[in-house]
Amino acid sequence: MKILIADSFPAHWQEVLKEKKHEIIYQPKLDENTLPAAVKDNQPEIIIVRSTKVNAAAIDACGKLKLIIRAGAGYDTIDVKHAKEKGVAVCNCPGTNSIAVAELTLGLILALDRRIYDNTADLRAGVWDKTKYSKARGIYGRTIGIIGLGHIGREVAKRAEAFGMKILGFDPFVKAETLKGFNITMVDDLYKLAAQADILTVHVPNNAGTKNLFDEKFFNACKDGAYFINAARGGLVKESALVEAAGKKGIRAGLDVYEIEPADGTGKFEDSVMQQENIYGTHHIGASTDQAQDSVSELAVKIIDQLALNGSYLHQVN
Repeated sequence: MKILIADSFPAHWQEVLKEKKHEIIYQPKLDENTLPAAVKDNQPEIIIVRSTKVNAAAIDACGKLKLIIRAGAGYDTIDVKHAKEKGVAVCNCPGTNSIAVAELTLGLILALDRRIYDNTADLRAGVWDKTKYSKARGIYGRTIGIIGLGHIGREVAKRAEAFGMKILGFDPFVKAETLKGFNITMVDDLYKLAAQADILTVHVPNNAGTKNLFDEKFFNACKDGAYFINAARGGLVKESALVEAAGKKGIRAGLDVYEIEPADGTGKFEDSVMQQENIYGTHHIGASTDQAQDSVSELAVKIIDQLALNGSYLHQVN
């Protein structure tokens, strides 16, 4: 089959696909605007993407298209509804990058607590202030509220327990048997969870039901000085409400995702949320470890194998 890979994809797994007699077109610099033309020119049966958006124009550009693979868990960057209308399957790779995102989540928590960024910035500016930076709360014995207990949320829970934190969870969709063996106390109300937690971390999909879920009402329910982590999707958080809470309530936040992000891997970042001194940020890198990308790519190849062998779609979401 002809496969257009429109994002970075490990060379090793490209070779695996070639050995299976697939034709690979590797164009990792494509974006939402240039993808439709590339699809029209190459007429692939399969498209693989990571962050590149797949809109209706890209789906319509090829009559041979059978499958779009999102090399990751979330698929809100793909017009899933239009793909279904056109008879194109959309499959994702759930669970493959969970550990990477969980690792970054704990990293952001520690960075906030010990003010690692500010320490480094002062040292680079020639400032030594051990007195100032010796003050930290510590996270042992603190209460962490995990919102969303899918693959990533459960990996965060494992690591939080290792750090000696008390774990609260909120997820109206998770089954009790899924959490068997986890030391998590479930709370049935999001705002009750917010009121009890010293640290809050978000691991839910971005959809109509969760857009701007973390708004003024949510942050008003939070403890003063609570830590808030979002390594899921930018659209979940109303950033103006977060900035206000950071200023008025001393909420400290670690963000890996934003309402406004550059379309490409490099570019100008214009989201004013990072002007708040209580907010730290990373560059939407939660899933970007070598381990995670290898795992994602392996599953993407399995999805293609299953289609080639028996015409079925593994992890189809539409």
